[in-house]
Amino acid sequence: MEAIRGNGIPTSHLPFSPAIRANGFVFVAGQASVDDTGKIIVDTFEGEFRRTMANVSRILKVAGVGLADIVQVRSYVDNPADLPEYNRLYREFFTEPYPARTTIVNCLGGTLKFEIDMIAQVPTAG
Repeated sequence: MEAIRGNGIPTSHLPFSPAIRANGFVFVAGQASVDDTGKIIVDTFEGEFRRTMANVSRILKVAGVGLADIVQVRSYVDNPADLPEYNRLYREFFTEPYPARTTIVNCLGGTLKFEIDMIAQVPTAG
């Protein structure tokens, strides 16, 4: 098991790794709209989504994988009214075959509008 850290990945004072590589997979912890120090950046839904995905993309790059390697996504959307926009934006970042996905709504307590965690499969050399 290897923790994925550094190289511009946002940090946190909380006790967790941004991602872990284990047994051919990369497990990305819940990511949100934060700056490099872990400070929450409140924005529109789209702004928070794009900032979150930029953070995720940096983590994936350091881990040696990309969005095309994602096999499962868990999303947390605070306001049900944001679901159509979420699905529109999601299609910009993921293509068919889409990763398996679970979306949990009305769960973030009103500060954040969006959070995501995911699992990527590390490509095998060949």
